Order: sequence, then C-alpha cells, then structure tokens
Amino acid sequence: QLVESGGGLVQAGGSLRLSCAASGRTFSGDTMGWFRQAPGKEREFVAAISSWSGARTLYADSVKGRFTISRDNAKNTVYLQMNSLKPEDTAVYYCNAAGRYSGTYYPSDYWGQGTQVTVSS
Repeated sequence: QLVESGGGLVQAGGSLRLSCAASGRTFSGDTMGWFRQAPGKEREFVAAISSWSGARTLYADSVKGRFTISRDNAKNTVYLQMNSLKPEDTAVYYCNAAGRYSGTYYPSDYWGQGTQVTVSS
C-alpha cells in the first residue's frame, strides 16, 4: 500500500514536501516515481528515483530545478520536495512504485490514492 501526504494550499513561490509511505513490503529495491494530474488533463510524469541508494533521478522539464525527489529506505518512504511552486503545479499528485526505469520512467499499476496540491497566484 502507498499513502501520499503533505499536500495542501500554498501561495505561488512557496514550498511543500510530499511524502509517499509504503507498507506491506519493502520498496528499497524498487524504482519509485511521482506523477500528477490536473483537472481535465492526463496524468503526467513528474519525477523518478532509482532503487536502493537512489543514485539516479529523473525529472520532467517543467519541474527541473524546482522539485527534488529523494528516498529514505529505513522509513520505506519517498519524498518530493517542491520549491518555487507555480499555479500550473496545481494537481493531484500520485506516487508510483516498482515502475521500470530505462531512460524514462514507465509506471507500474501500483499507485497511491493521491494528495491534492493547490497553488494560488
């Protein structure tokens, strides 16, 4: 089970840190990713992190330099630090586990329930 938290309402330029806590089994050996879906739009890739040490990360161009993905295997948790937020970052953010990381990130069917992020202008 994946449970996202940390969403909320923030003004443009502000920051939020999302968490994705996994339970039921360890995800240390799995690549993890974040996606988002804005109203009326398709779900889109945000960021991914490789398994174990998380030495490799990947970001969508729209968030590069503003968002940082990280993982704490001891807590079985993945984070998404979001800085310099913009109104266009408003969306429901979803965590994905055990996707395939090969140049890009191909999500698995293992999703959390999502957490709402709203950025006001």
